[in-house]
Amino acid sequence: MTDEVLVRADHICKYFKIGGGRMLHAVEDVNLSIHRGETLGLVGESGCGKSTLGRTLMGIYRPTKGRLIYDGKEIDLSNKKERFAFAKKAQIVFQDPYASLDPRMTVGSIIEEGMAIHNLYDAKKRQERVAELLDIVGLNREHANRFPHEFSGGQRQRIGIARALAIEPEFIVCDEPISALDVSIQAQVINLLHDLQKRMGLTYLFIAHDLNIVRYISDRIAVMYLGSVVELASSDELYTNTLHPYSKALLSAVPIPDPQQEAKKQRQIIDGDVPSPINKPHGCAFSSRCPVACEKCRQCAPELKEVKPGHFVACHLVD
Repeated sequence: MTDEVLVRADHICKYFKIGGGRMLHAVEDVNLSIHRGETLGLVGESGCGKSTLGRTLMGIYRPTKGRLIYDGKEIDLSNKKERFAFAKKAQIVFQDPYASLDPRMTVGSIIEEGMAIHNLYDAKKRQERVAELLDIVGLNREHANRFPHEFSGGQRQRIGIARALAIEPEFIVCDEPISALDVSIQAQVINLLHDLQKRMGLTYLFIAHDLNIVRYISDRIAVMYLGSVVELASSDELYTNTLHPYSKALLSAVPIPDPQQEAKKQRQIIDGDVPSPINKPHGCAFSSRCPVACEKCRQCAPELKEVKPGHFVACHLVD
Protein backbone atom coordinates (compact mmCIF):
# COMPACT_ATOMS: atom_id res chain seq x y z
CA MET A 1 0.00 0.00 0.00
CA THR A 2 1.21 3.53 -0.80
CA ASP A 3 0.15 6.98 0.42
CA GLU A 4 -1.13 7.80 -3.08
CA VAL A 5 -4.92 8.06 -3.22
CA LEU A 6 -6.32 6.14 -6.18
CA VAL A 7 -10.09 6.41 -5.55
CA ARG A 8 -11.81 9.16 -3.59
CA ALA A 9 -15.46 9.69 -2.78
CA ASP A 10 -16.08 13.38 -2.19
CA HIS A 11 -19.42 13.88 -0.42
CA ILE A 12 -21.00 11.08 -2.48
CA CYS A 13 -24.79 10.67 -2.22
CA LYS A 14 -26.93 8.18 -4.11
CA TYR A 15 -30.72 8.46 -4.02
CA PHE A 16 -33.33 6.40 -5.84
CA LYS A 17 -36.80 7.62 -6.86
CA ILE A 18 -39.45 5.22 -5.62
CA GLY A 19 -42.63 6.99 -6.69
CA GLY A 20 -44.95 9.46 -5.05
CA GLY A 21 -42.16 12.04 -5.03
CA ARG A 22 -40.27 10.04 -2.42
CA MET A 23 -36.55 9.29 -2.44
CA LEU A 24 -34.66 6.36 -0.97
CA HIS A 25 -31.39 7.65 0.52
CA ALA A 26 -29.13 4.66 -0.14
CA VAL A 27 -25.82 6.51 0.33
CA GLU A 28 -25.59 9.74 2.30
CA ASP A 29 -22.62 12.15 2.17
CA VAL A 30 -19.78 9.61 2.11
CA ASN A 31 -16.16 10.76 2.11
CA LEU A 32 -13.64 7.98 1.53
CA SER A 33 -10.13 7.67 0.15
CA ILE A 34 -8.72 4.36 -1.07
CA HIS A 35 -4.94 4.25 -1.46
CA ARG A 36 -3.21 2.58 -4.36
CA GLY A 37 -2.44 -1.05 -3.54
CA GLU A 38 -4.56 -1.25 -0.37
CA THR A 39 -7.65 -3.23 0.54
CA LEU A 40 -10.36 -1.14 2.16
CA GLY A 41 -12.94 -3.32 3.91
CA LEU A 42 -16.55 -2.12 4.04
CA VAL A 43 -18.89 -3.66 6.61
CA GLY A 44 -22.38 -3.09 7.99
CA GLU A 45 -25.84 -4.61 8.22
CA SER A 46 -27.74 -5.75 5.13
CA GLY A 47 -29.35 -2.77 3.43
CA CYS A 48 -26.94 -0.19 4.83
CA GLY A 49 -25.76 0.87 1.35
CA LYS A 50 -22.46 -1.05 1.03
CA SER A 51 -23.13 -2.49 -2.43
CA THR A 52 -24.66 0.76 -3.68
CA LEU A 53 -21.56 2.66 -2.59
CA GLY A 54 -19.32 0.07 -4.26
CA ARG A 55 -21.22 0.28 -7.52
CA THR A 56 -21.17 4.06 -7.40
CA LEU A 57 -17.39 4.11 -6.87
CA MET A 58 -16.86 1.97 -9.97
CA GLY A 59 -19.29 3.91 -12.15
CA ILE A 60 -22.26 1.55 -12.43
CA TYR A 61 -24.39 4.17 -10.64
CA ARG A 62 -24.06 7.88 -11.21
CA PRO A 63 -23.85 9.82 -7.92
CA THR A 64 -26.87 11.96 -7.11
CA LYS A 65 -24.52 14.42 -5.41
CA GLY A 66 -20.80 14.61 -4.84
CA ARG A 67 -17.77 13.75 -6.92
CA LEU A 68 -15.98 10.54 -7.84
CA ILE A 69 -12.26 11.21 -8.18
CA TYR A 70 -9.94 8.64 -9.69
CA ASP A 71 -6.16 9.06 -9.69
CA GLY A 72 -6.56 12.77 -8.99
CA LYS A 73 -9.12 13.43 -11.75
CA GLU A 74 -12.87 13.84 -11.36
CA ILE A 75 -14.78 11.27 -13.40
CA ASP A 76 -17.79 12.63 -15.27
CA LEU A 77 -20.05 9.59 -15.47
CA SER A 78 -22.53 11.48 -17.66
CA ASN A 79 -19.86 11.58 -20.38
CA LYS A 80 -20.06 8.26 -22.23
CA LYS A 81 -16.49 8.42 -23.53
CA GLU A 82 -15.09 9.20 -20.09
CA ARG A 83 -17.24 6.54 -18.45
CA PHE A 84 -16.09 3.95 -21.00
CA ALA A 85 -12.43 4.79 -20.35
CA PHE A 86 -12.98 4.55 -16.58
CA ALA A 87 -14.62 1.12 -16.97
CA LYS A 88 -11.27 -0.27 -18.15
CA LYS A 89 -9.65 0.82 -14.89
CA ALA A 90 -12.39 -0.29 -12.47
CA GLN A 91 -14.08 -3.68 -12.42
CA ILE A 92 -16.31 -5.65 -10.04
CA VAL A 93 -16.60 -9.20 -8.71
CA PHE A 94 -20.27 -9.78 -7.94
CA GLN A 95 -21.72 -11.53 -4.91
CA ASP A 96 -23.67 -14.31 -6.61
CA PRO A 97 -21.49 -16.49 -8.87
CA TYR A 98 -24.63 -18.23 -10.16
CA ALA A 99 -26.45 -15.11 -11.37
CA SER A 100 -23.49 -13.02 -12.53
CA LEU A 101 -22.41 -15.31 -15.41
CA ASP A 102 -24.44 -15.54 -18.63
CA PRO A 103 -25.55 -19.22 -18.88
CA ARG A 104 -25.69 -19.00 -22.68
CA MET A 105 -22.02 -18.05 -23.06
CA THR A 106 -18.98 -20.27 -22.72
CA VAL A 107 -16.42 -19.44 -20.05
CA GLY A 108 -13.99 -18.33 -22.73
CA SER A 109 -16.54 -15.93 -24.25
CA ILE A 110 -17.39 -14.52 -20.82
CA ILE A 111 -13.75 -13.74 -20.04
CA GLU A 112 -13.01 -12.49 -23.55
CA GLU A 113 -16.01 -10.16 -23.78
CA GLY A 114 -14.38 -7.24 -21.98
CA MET A 115 -11.29 -7.46 -24.17
CA ALA A 116 -13.46 -7.34 -27.29
CA ILE A 117 -15.49 -4.38 -26.03
CA HIS A 118 -12.34 -2.40 -25.26
CA ASN A 119 -10.66 -3.54 -28.48
CA LEU A 120 -7.73 -5.17 -26.72
CA TYR A 121 -5.49 -7.55 -28.65
CA ASP A 122 -6.29 -9.54 -31.77
CA ALA A 123 -8.40 -12.71 -31.76
CA LYS A 124 -5.44 -15.05 -31.26
CA LYS A 125 -4.00 -13.00 -28.42
CA ARG A 126 -7.39 -12.92 -26.70
CA GLN A 127 -7.55 -16.71 -26.72
CA GLU A 128 -4.07 -16.83 -25.22
CA ARG A 129 -5.09 -14.27 -22.62
CA VAL A 130 -8.17 -16.31 -21.66
CA ALA A 131 -6.02 -19.41 -21.16
CA GLU A 132 -3.53 -17.39 -19.12
CA LEU A 133 -6.26 -15.98 -16.87
CA LEU A 134 -7.76 -19.41 -16.27
CA ASP A 135 -4.33 -20.59 -15.14
CA ILE A 136 -3.96 -17.56 -12.87
CA VAL A 137 -7.25 -18.22 -11.05
CA GLY A 138 -6.59 -21.93 -10.66
CA LEU A 139 -8.73 -23.39 -13.45
CA ASN A 140 -7.77 -25.50 -16.47
CA ARG A 141 -7.40 -24.08 -19.96
CA GLU A 142 -9.89 -26.55 -21.41
CA HIS A 143 -12.56 -25.04 -19.13
CA ALA A 144 -12.82 -22.18 -21.65
CA ASN A 145 -15.14 -24.30 -23.82
CA ARG A 146 -17.54 -25.19 -21.03
CA PHE A 147 -20.65 -23.35 -19.78
CA PRO A 148 -21.16 -21.87 -16.27
CA HIS A 149 -23.66 -24.54 -15.17
CA GLU A 150 -20.89 -27.14 -15.39
CA PHE A 151 -18.97 -25.55 -12.51
CA SER A 152 -19.28 -25.35 -8.72
CA GLY A 153 -19.90 -22.06 -6.91
CA GLY A 154 -16.23 -21.62 -6.05
CA GLN A 155 -15.18 -22.29 -9.64
CA ARG A 156 -17.76 -19.81 -10.93
CA GLN A 157 -16.43 -17.15 -8.63
CA ARG A 158 -12.94 -17.82 -10.01
CA ILE A 159 -14.37 -17.29 -13.49
CA GLY A 160 -15.86 -13.99 -12.28
CA ILE A 161 -12.45 -12.95 -10.97
CA ALA A 162 -10.81 -13.90 -14.28
CA ARG A 163 -13.41 -11.80 -16.12
CA ALA A 164 -12.65 -8.81 -13.87
CA LEU A 165 -8.91 -9.19 -14.52
CA ALA A 166 -9.24 -9.58 -18.30
CA ILE A 167 -8.85 -5.91 -19.18
CA GLU A 168 -6.10 -5.33 -16.61
CA PRO A 169 -7.90 -2.96 -14.20
CA GLU A 170 -6.25 -1.17 -11.29
CA PHE A 171 -9.27 -1.05 -8.98
CA ILE A 172 -11.65 -3.93 -8.21
CA VAL A 173 -14.81 -3.81 -6.11
CA CYS A 174 -15.30 -7.18 -4.42
CA ASP A 175 -19.00 -7.12 -3.59
CA GLU A 176 -19.37 -9.87 -0.96
CA PRO A 177 -17.48 -12.30 -3.22
CA ILE A 178 -17.52 -15.19 -0.73
CA SER A 179 -20.91 -14.91 1.00
CA ALA A 180 -22.61 -17.34 -1.42
CA LEU A 181 -19.82 -19.92 -1.16
CA ASP A 182 -19.30 -22.88 1.14
CA VAL A 183 -17.04 -22.18 4.10
CA SER A 184 -14.46 -24.65 2.79
CA ILE A 185 -14.19 -22.66 -0.46
CA GLN A 186 -14.18 -19.16 1.05
CA ALA A 187 -10.56 -19.34 2.23
CA GLN A 188 -9.41 -20.43 -1.24
CA VAL A 189 -11.06 -17.42 -2.90
CA ILE A 190 -9.73 -15.02 -0.24
CA ASN A 191 -6.20 -16.35 -0.66
CA LEU A 192 -6.53 -16.08 -4.44
CA LEU A 193 -7.57 -12.41 -4.18
CA HIS A 194 -4.70 -11.74 -1.78
CA ASP A 195 -2.14 -13.38 -4.10
CA LEU A 196 -3.48 -11.52 -7.15
CA GLN A 197 -3.19 -8.20 -5.33
CA LYS A 198 0.48 -8.84 -4.55
CA ARG A 199 1.24 -10.03 -8.07
CA MET A 200 -0.62 -7.30 -9.98
CA GLY A 201 -0.61 -4.36 -7.57
CA LEU A 202 -4.41 -4.25 -7.41
CA THR A 203 -6.50 -1.99 -5.21
CA TYR A 204 -9.62 -3.49 -3.59
CA LEU A 205 -12.81 -2.29 -2.01
CA PHE A 206 -13.82 -5.47 -0.17
CA ILE A 207 -17.49 -5.56 0.91
CA ALA A 208 -18.47 -8.32 3.33
CA HIS A 209 -20.49 -9.36 6.36
CA ASP A 210 -17.91 -11.69 7.91
CA LEU A 211 -15.85 -9.43 10.14
CA ASN A 212 -13.15 -12.04 10.69
CA ILE A 213 -12.57 -12.31 6.94
CA VAL A 214 -12.56 -8.52 6.59
CA ARG A 215 -9.96 -8.20 9.33
CA TYR A 216 -7.75 -10.79 7.63
CA ILE A 217 -7.76 -9.25 4.15
CA SER A 218 -8.16 -5.51 4.82
CA ASP A 219 -5.61 -2.79 5.55
CA ARG A 220 -8.34 -0.42 6.74
CA ILE A 221 -12.01 -0.93 7.52
CA ALA A 222 -14.99 1.42 7.12
CA VAL A 223 -18.21 0.73 9.03
CA MET A 224 -21.48 1.85 7.39
CA TYR A 225 -24.86 2.43 8.97
CA LEU A 226 -27.94 3.57 7.04
CA GLY A 227 -25.94 4.94 4.11
CA SER A 228 -23.21 6.74 6.07
CA VAL A 229 -19.73 5.82 7.25
CA VAL A 230 -19.69 5.95 11.06
CA GLU A 231 -16.15 4.71 11.73
CA LEU A 232 -12.96 4.28 9.71
CA ALA A 233 -9.62 2.98 10.96
CA SER A 234 -6.85 0.52 10.26
CA SER A 235 -7.87 -3.10 10.66
CA ASP A 236 -6.00 -3.68 13.93
CA GLU A 237 -7.00 -0.30 15.36
CA LEU A 238 -10.70 -0.86 14.71
CA TYR A 239 -10.69 -4.25 16.43
CA THR A 240 -8.58 -3.23 19.44
CA ASN A 241 -9.92 0.30 19.98
CA THR A 242 -13.50 0.36 18.72
CA LEU A 243 -15.12 3.74 19.40
CA HIS A 244 -18.54 4.02 17.76
CA PRO A 245 -21.43 2.29 19.62
CA TYR A 246 -22.63 0.64 16.41
CA SER A 247 -19.16 -0.72 15.61
CA LYS A 248 -18.89 -2.08 19.15
CA ALA A 249 -22.20 -3.93 18.74
CA LEU A 250 -21.12 -5.37 15.39
CA LEU A 251 -17.80 -6.63 16.73
CA SER A 252 -19.41 -8.09 19.84
CA ALA A 253 -21.37 -10.41 17.55
CA VAL A 254 -18.22 -11.89 15.99
CA PRO A 255 -17.79 -15.46 17.29
CA ILE A 256 -14.56 -16.37 19.08
CA PRO A 257 -13.06 -19.80 18.24
CA ASP A 258 -12.19 -20.46 21.90
CA PRO A 259 -15.37 -21.79 23.63
CA GLN A 260 -14.30 -20.50 27.04
CA GLN A 261 -13.68 -16.97 25.78
CA GLU A 262 -16.89 -17.10 23.75
CA ALA A 263 -18.86 -18.03 26.89
CA LYS A 264 -17.38 -15.07 28.80
CA LYS A 265 -17.96 -12.55 26.03
CA GLN A 266 -20.65 -9.93 26.60
CA ARG A 267 -22.85 -9.32 23.58
CA GLN A 268 -24.06 -5.79 22.99
CA ILE A 269 -27.62 -6.16 21.76
CA ILE A 270 -29.03 -3.35 19.62
CA ASP A 271 -32.70 -2.75 20.34
CA GLY A 272 -35.21 -1.60 17.76
CA ASP A 273 -35.25 -1.73 13.98
CA VAL A 274 -33.13 0.07 11.42
CA PRO A 275 -34.89 3.34 10.45
CA SER A 276 -36.29 3.61 6.94
CA PRO A 277 -33.87 5.07 4.36
CA ILE A 278 -36.94 6.78 2.87
CA ASN A 279 -37.78 8.73 6.04
CA LYS A 280 -34.44 9.07 7.75
CA PRO A 281 -34.49 10.47 11.30
CA HIS A 282 -33.08 13.86 12.19
CA GLY A 283 -29.68 13.95 13.81
CA CYS A 284 -27.60 10.80 14.10
CA ALA A 285 -29.18 7.93 12.16
CA PHE A 286 -28.19 5.51 14.95
CA SER A 287 -29.64 7.62 17.79
CA SER A 288 -32.96 5.71 17.96
CA ARG A 289 -31.08 2.47 18.72
CA CYS A 290 -27.99 3.76 20.49
CA PRO A 291 -27.81 2.93 24.24
CA VAL A 292 -25.83 6.11 25.04
CA ALA A 293 -27.56 8.65 22.76
CA CYS A 294 -28.16 12.15 24.13
CA GLU A 295 -30.42 14.98 23.00
CA LYS A 296 -27.69 16.43 20.78
CA CYS A 297 -27.54 13.09 18.92
CA ARG A 298 -31.24 13.35 18.08
CA GLN A 299 -30.99 16.94 16.89
CA CYS A 300 -27.69 17.16 14.99
CA ALA A 301 -25.97 14.66 12.71
CA PRO A 302 -22.31 14.15 13.70
CA GLU A 303 -19.51 14.62 11.20
CA LEU A 304 -16.91 11.96 10.50
CA LYS A 305 -13.89 13.43 12.26
CA GLU A 306 -10.37 12.23 12.98
CA VAL A 307 -10.07 11.58 16.71
CA LYS A 308 -6.57 10.10 16.50
CA PRO A 309 -4.19 9.61 13.57
CA GLY A 310 -5.96 7.53 10.94
CA HIS A 311 -9.01 6.82 13.12
CA PHE A 312 -12.23 8.58 12.12
CA VAL A 313 -15.54 8.45 14.01
CA ALA A 314 -18.96 10.06 13.51
CA CYS A 315 -20.19 10.35 17.09
CA HIS A 316 -20.87 13.34 19.36
CA LEU A 317 -19.80 11.32 22.41
CA VAL A 318 -16.31 10.49 21.14
CA ASP A 319 -13.67 13.19 21.57
